[in-house]
Amino acid sequence: SFPIDESGRLVGGVEMFRDLTVIAELRRQIQNSYTHQDIVSKSPAMRGVRELIPLVARSHSTVLIEGASGTGKELVARAIYINGSRAGQPFIAVNCAAIPDTLIESELFGYKKGTFTGAAEDKAGYFESANGGTIFLDEISELPQLAQATLLRVLQEGEIDKISRTKKIEVDVRIM
Repeated sequence: SFPIDESGRLVGGVEMFRDLTVIAELRRQIQNSYTHQDIVSKSPAMRGVRELIPLVARSHSTVLIEGASGTGKELVARAIYINGSRAGQPFIAVNCAAIPDTLIESELFGYKKGTFTGAAEDKAGYFESANGGTIFLDEISELPQLAQATLLRVLQEGEIDKISRTKKIEVDVRIM
């Protein structure tokens, strides 16, 4: 109940604040402490993958991780990221299968203010947000072929086309 006077007017209140910076910092430390040693599997194939992670992490190349849904592709991607030179930079995980076809370009590459109704401000896409870091494109085969062709251009050129922007934007992103 709120403190009110005889006439029913609110005369005071209590506000509580909780500093969430410690929780956010602990969450960041946990995510950044993940290594390939944390992947547990009985599969000989996964043990081989686990041994490859430090080698792949030291390279700067694009990485293709294959496997059925639920086999730990994102765990492998995060382990490569954490053990690589881009650790500490952004790591953006994108479930490509969950992006509606009509939003693929705007989600991946962003858009300029006024591009369409409701675009009240510029929006950075996943690639721009991952600049300097790593982007993990899970279920990439679920993207339409046109979007896959656009991604190939990004791989080749290191540039993105933000919707309604005439100038391309250079991005330094490791793609997995």
